[in-house]
Amino acid sequence: MHGNKFDPKKLQRLNDPDRLKDIPPDIIHGKLNLDKAEVLVEIGAGTAFFSKVFLETFAAGTVYACDMSEIMIRWMEAHVVPKHPDIVPVKSTESFIPLDDSLADLVFMINLHHELEDPARMLEEAHRLLKSGGKIFIVDWLKKEMAEGPPVKIRWLSRDVKAQLIQAGFDNVRDDNGMAKHFLVVGEKGCCTR
Repeated sequence: MHGNKFDPKKLQRLNDPDRLKDIPPDIIHGKLNLDKAEVLVEIGAGTAFFSKVFLETFAAGTVYACDMSEIMIRWMEAHVVPKHPDIVPVKSTESFIPLDDSLADLVFMINLHHELEDPARMLEEAHRLLKSGGKIFIVDWLKKEMAEGPPVKIRWLSRDVKAQLIQAGFDNVRDDNGMAKHFLVVGEKGCCTR
């Protein structure tokens, strides 16, 4: 990959259990106010590390683990699917996820937003994928200097991501900067939105 994209040669970093300390799934789950999520879609799933975690957290039936990288898709097929048949790798593009409209209860992106060339387009795509009342959450690096993560210049402020979600048609959008290295932004697809 090039530019702002994650280098698939470093994919083992994505499987580091310490990521769960930086991005605690139970805290995210608590902020979602979502009792049940049968179908999940992770955009930018990488090695499906968080797909596996949230499959268990929500006792979901299916997680569509979407990624642009053919290397990541093949890795998931070889290393994840045999143990987790409810995780379905899906080859996506920068602005299109080949799944049906109104399919998901929850769409999520973790440490992807800063890589997107056209975040607005991907958020519209996430909106399309969600059922009425479905939720989205985005976790990404705080826009501040730290030893880890991408260059600060390509990071987003949570308030800007919040504004992008509202522009894409999401309701009840809120942000949370309670994690040490990351922000969380949550939104909902209203019952009567486009």
